[in-house]
Amino acid sequence: MSRAAYRSDAGKGSRSGQHERRLESLIERLPKRAQACVHWLRRPSSRWVRIPAAVLLMAGGFLGFLPVLGVWMLPLGLVLLAEDLPPLRRAVDCVLEWLEQRRPHWFKQTDAEPRAPSASSQPSISPDPWRNTGTPPARHVSARH
Repeated sequence: MSRAAYRSDAGKGSRSGQHERRLESLIERLPKRAQACVHWLRRPSSRWVRIPAAVLLMAGGFLGFLPVLGVWMLPLGLVLLAEDLPPLRRAVDCVLEWLEQRRPHWFKQTDAEPRAPSASSQPSISPDPWRNTGTPPARHVSARH
C-alpha cells in the first residue's frame, strides 16, 4: 500500500487506519514543538532524514548508561524506522495495540486547548496539611528509653 493510501485510510476501521490513529494520539501528547518535528519527520519527503535519525536514536538507546541518552530512544527510533519498513510497521502496530489495551489513557483524545478548571471542580480544602492550618502536621513520636 502506498504511503498516501495508507494515511488516507486513517479515518477508516482498517488496520492501517488504527495504526495511524494510535500514533497520532500519542503524538498529540507531545509538546507543540516536538509534535511539529515528529510530523515533519513522518512526511514522505523527509525519508532522507528520518532513516538516519531512526538509526541514531536506536544507537543512542543502546547507550542508555550514559547521561541524556537512554532506553527511551530505542522505541522512538523503531517507530520512525517502521514508517519505511512494512514488516517493522506490523510489529510496531502490534506493540501499539498491546499498549492501547494496557494503557488506554495514553491514547485518549486530548483537547487542543487545555481548559481552565471550573470553580466547582476545585476542592474547598487542600490535601496539603501545611496549607490548611499554617502549622506543621503532628508527628508521631516513638517512646524510646
